Amino acid sequence: MEIKSYKKDAFYSYTLGAFPTLELILNHKESLLKILVHSSFKNEEVLAKIQEVSSICDIQINDKLISKLASKENCYIIGIFKKYEMKLNQNKDHIVLAQPMNMGNFGTIIRSALGFNIHDIAIISPCIDIFDPKVLRASMGSFFSTNIQIFPSFEAYQKMYPNRKTHSFMLQATKTLQNHTFQKEIPTSLIFGNESSGLDLSYLNEDSLIIEHEKSIDSLNLPNAVSIALYEFYKQKRS
Repeated sequence: MEIKSYKKDAFYSYTLGAFPTLELILNHKESLLKILVHSSFKNEEVLAKIQEVSSICDIQINDKLISKLASKENCYIIGIFKKYEMKLNQNKDHIVLAQPMNMGNFGTIIRSALGFNIHDIAIISPCIDIFDPKVLRASMGSFFSTNIQIFPSFEAYQKMYPNRKTHSFMLQATKTLQNHTFQKEIPTSLIFGNESSGLDLSYLNEDSLIIEHEKSIDSLNLPNAVSIALYEFYKQKRS
């Protein structure tokens, strides 16, 4: 199998770096196709973990291919894997992202979500390519511990995952996150718009929330807003 620089329509993707590759091995080794190792990489602990999956996939020393795939990245390990389908857990809390378009932001959100114990993310299309190596890199491997499912519309998401409490985060909301009490016993969806336009007014309802902040800024960027909301949500769920 010839491995080329990533394209959206490819059946495979790849991790850039040792840590994301180890997370891939830990969580989805059944999808592994090949692991590339740079000849200068000497971390014996990492190499031993990679060697454990030698019966599942090909392990290759290939400096030239690593340089080609990693481009300008400082990278010594690449894990190549088959893309796989994911489905959200009906009984767990979800993040819903409407039309996310920035791969770095999306990867950061995945990492924050996992840090605050949310493993399920719904995406409303159009959106980024969730398997792009830039997303995997930005998530620092958290992608492989997360379920991500894409929907053509918010209505399609609601139809598949009904009977949930939903909170859309919008500047037009009248209730503030800081003064809100979440219902612990009901699976909850926290909904956020994209980086440039936020959520349209169809998402606005009595359960919409705004994150209160000083008027010296007009709004928070998306990863920061998601992290603040997740922190408050996580804090209340644990109490």
